[in-house]
Amino acid sequence: MENGSRSKSSEPEIRIVTGEELRPHLETLAHLRISVFRAFPYLYDGDMAYEQKYLSTYMDNPAAITVLVLDNGHAVGASTALPLSDETDEVKAPFLEKGLNPDEYFYFGESVLEPSWRGRGLGVRFFLEREAFARKNPQFRYLTFCAVDRPENHPLRPENYVPLDRFWEKRGFRKIPEMKTTFHWKDVGHTKETGKSMTFWIKEL
Repeated sequence: MENGSRSKSSEPEIRIVTGEELRPHLETLAHLRISVFRAFPYLYDGDMAYEQKYLSTYMDNPAAITVLVLDNGHAVGASTALPLSDETDEVKAPFLEKGLNPDEYFYFGESVLEPSWRGRGLGVRFFLEREAFARKNPQFRYLTFCAVDRPENHPLRPENYVPLDRFWEKRGFRKIPEMKTTFHWKDVGHTKETGKSMTFWIKEL
């Protein structure tokens, strides 16, 4: 991405966008997702065609939001969310199996941020902005997201890797070990997609 020639602003702009407001940023965010999720624990070997199609989900859904971090108008980070009832069957299935109503949940998609902007509280801001948006709608009683499960002895796990569990717990989320789903993607260095176990976290509003 073309961030080497830009002069970084002292303070980024945080902007919540919906619908067509997201379109000018789709390509940049697709590159950013591929870059960020290539690292452990996701090890995601992504491609632009899929990424732009995936991000279009948030542009085409009027109930979805994207929290952008902008540096001089250029997106350097983003966080997404939409009603769980609008998610795929694989995401909704664990809730339906437990007799939970997807209409009551606001689902957090992901948070991605250029490395040079980390450590400035923007990760916390992503959670605060999405929660504030959900609280405006009395339909939502819970927030939820899911995170990939990787074994501690995974060969590509960095020595200094610190899981985000404590960060999420500080945001008020609780891990629900019995609620899991499976996503499929191609790992870095692999030739085929494989299933990845994902565990849900939930916060009551």
